[in-house]
Amino acid sequence: MQRLLKWGARLALALLSVLVVVLAGLFLFPPELFRVGTGYAAKIICSNVFIAGRDADEVLHDDVQAPGHPLLRLVQAEVDLDQGLVRTSMLGLIAPSAAVHREGLGCASVDEDDIDTAERLSAPPAEAMPADSSLPWPAGEGGSAEDPRLLNVLSDEALIGPAARAVVVVKNGRIIGEAYGPGFNESTPLLGWSMTKTVTAALVGILAGEGRLNLDAAGLFPEWAEDARREITLAHLLGMESGLRFNENYGDVTDVTRMLYLERDMAAYVTSLPSEAPPGTRFNYSSGETVLISRYWMSSFANRSEALAFPRRALFDVIGMRSAVLEADPTGTFVGSSYLYATARDWARFGLLLAENGLWDGRQVLEPSFIARMYQATLASDGDYTGAQAWQNGPRDKDSNFGLPEETLWVLGHDGQSIAIIPSERLVVVRLGLTPRALNYRPQRLLQAVREALR
Repeated sequence: MQRLLKWGARLALALLSVLVVVLAGLFLFPPELFRVGTGYAAKIICSNVFIAGRDADEVLHDDVQAPGHPLLRLVQAEVDLDQGLVRTSMLGLIAPSAAVHREGLGCASVDEDDIDTAERLSAPPAEAMPADSSLPWPAGEGGSAEDPRLLNVLSDEALIGPAARAVVVVKNGRIIGEAYGPGFNESTPLLGWSMTKTVTAALVGILAGEGRLNLDAAGLFPEWAEDARREITLAHLLGMESGLRFNENYGDVTDVTRMLYLERDMAAYVTSLPSEAPPGTRFNYSSGETVLISRYWMSSFANRSEALAFPRRALFDVIGMRSAVLEADPTGTFVGSSYLYATARDWARFGLLLAENGLWDGRQVLEPSFIARMYQATLASDGDYTGAQAWQNGPRDKDSNFGLPEETLWVLGHDGQSIAIIPSERLVVVRLGLTPRALNYRPQRLLQAVREALR
């Protein structure tokens, strides 16, 4: 018996020694997957705390851990409200990451040594004047009227989808129906994920309309001057047809997760990637290409302060998207692929701008020719994606299978974000939530149910 106890003690000591060695190794050389996880957690918590005003523990549990990779359940977070800083790690010591908030520019993933530099990033754009609650939407925040025909639709969980956070229905330029999930309301800024891409395209469209950008321009970056990438045009990037290598899979350490959570200069990372196909011959959905679009349009300004102020001056303030925060990476490049926070009502304003052919309160914000590009599907995408960062069909299915008209335009984002636009019906339906792709949600059913209810 005594011998067994000795062997048991030795085995326990050996196992403990192995555990210490493993933990030391993870602390000193954390796997990149761990760093992606803690970087993602820090960024999401930071943005939701400092932009959306949500509770950090709630965000960690509901947004990071519950729907995510099992490893994320090991993440712990500390929030410094005074400094605008979030630090995360696994088990309190492995793969530490940080994200810092900059007023007007949102949050950015940073290294500890770069926190002070990131906080000093230029002068933030001036905040818009508060909305006038006495004016009806979209000029103000008042005057919306619930259409009783939509009550059953907007209370049907099967239609609005799992973990829906906001639904807004706009008809003939007015909000006629709204629904919000627990803890969310018309004042909560919500992340659009890849819906941001279409907003980035709109910024390019505005600059093109002003004669500041040429969509057919090639030789976009000095790094491409000596190889086939010099033939890539801005139009190729807008249609996801550049031919650049880019892996958009979010389940591992890929180009997209590396760009968003490991690289501090996102555009520099993407410009370093090789070409795999001649421009215009292959469709490859790529957040990296939209970050390159951001870097390129920002370079058309004489200084960074003007570029950082442009989205608010030229778009957000013009159409009343007062809550909108387009986040920038630590170098000051807008993450135009993924990181725009805005209330559901403000996302609906953007949808209304597209539904009205770029016209807003008598002002032509976007030229009709650029709006037409948003509605024109590319050959390389087999008719699914347009030449200006939007979709001709809803998620993972043809719209015709749901009885929707061919003219329907979709602005789509990760985890179930969508804006559906039917111009001839002057109908816009915004749906925001936290609905992973695996749940197989189809916003096409919601859109068709709204149409049928309004007939």
